[in-house]
Amino acid sequence: MTATEPRATALAAPGGPPAGRRPGLGPRLLAAAAGVLLIAGAMGLQTLKLGQTEVSGPIVYTGSKGEDVDARRFTLRLDSIAAAKALQGSSKTLATDHVFLVLAVSAKSSLKPYHLAMPMLVTADGKRFEASDRVDRAVTLSNTFVQPDIWVRGRFYFEVPASALPGASALFSLPQQGVVVEPYQPQVEIDLGLDDEGARKLVASAQDVYPTVKK
Repeated sequence: MTATEPRATALAAPGGPPAGRRPGLGPRLLAAAAGVLLIAGAMGLQTLKLGQTEVSGPIVYTGSKGEDVDARRFTLRLDSIAAAKALQGSSKTLATDHVFLVLAVSAKSSLKPYHLAMPMLVTADGKRFEASDRVDRAVTLSNTFVQPDIWVRGRFYFEVPASALPGASALFSLPQQGVVVEPYQPQVEIDLGLDDEGARKLVASAQDVYPTVKK
């Protein structure tokens, strides 16, 4: 009879899978899942780095002088622009080494009364000027309720250098309520329509004294 040699038995490497067998899908799936989690975590950290303005900043509606700009909660129109060398209040005259910019504005609301916040002037290179705090807020449009479907008219006053006027725009919004900043608050930004030549003409035609209290 014929003798048959015994077949060699494959031995598993220490700590590894038995010889002759491929690793299963489990480890590869776990590695892929770990990679996805790392990517998601990085994206989450990037989101946390975003400022509030980027995540839930105001919604800005833009327009030009003389145009009705509908910001959903309120509609606003810049009616006219004037310049002055001094402002006459009820008890005193305010002088400046720069120029007073007077914005005549009309506004109405959609559903309920609002007060407008004091606006800002935004220059072509991104500088921002608050409306003048030398003028009593009571004589500005922010002191008047903007009512649903009823146009009200008033003025805002800025004290700025003449160099701020070319390319400038005015930014209007609702006042902040409490300490929590409301996300997606509507704002209206209106281009004043002043190029270099227009700004020079406006400053050259500035009134000597502009009365803030209308009779």
